[in-house]
Amino acid sequence: MTSSTDHAALEEGLEQQLDFDKVAKIGRAGHQVVPVVLQDADSGDVLFIGYANDEAYRLTLERRSAVLYSTSREEIWHKGATSGDTLELVDVRVNCEQNSLLYRVRKAGQGVCHTKDESGSTRQTCYYRTVADADSLTFG
Repeated sequence: MTSSTDHAALEEGLEQQLDFDKVAKIGRAGHQVVPVVLQDADSGDVLFIGYANDEAYRLTLERRSAVLYSTSREEIWHKGATSGDTLELVDVRVNCEQNSLLYRVRKAGQGVCHTKDESGSTRQTCYYRTVADADSLTFG
């Protein structure tokens, strides 16, 4: 398990720590999921990437709100259920090989990411850092 200090360095630090083993970890754990790109239907911004198993996919269609499967917690996750930052479903698209999904959504809360910016506000996307070089990041 990652400590809160490690999470802070990962989520707020500027040292690049890409998890190139993420997909292999999912496979080794036996999760039957597909990647889901969550995109703001109006701006086109990519908000984040998650995973859906069959149950999460069906719940998304039923609720018309983004529901995902947390591979780390091994449970269904209704985005925004605790924070209020839900994502209303506009439509679902599937890629040509039917091995990934695109959820086009609209924000129904204050933001998207579970992290907060320097003012304490929920970030509008999980992609809040830019690659400076192979080892470091910048905010913005």
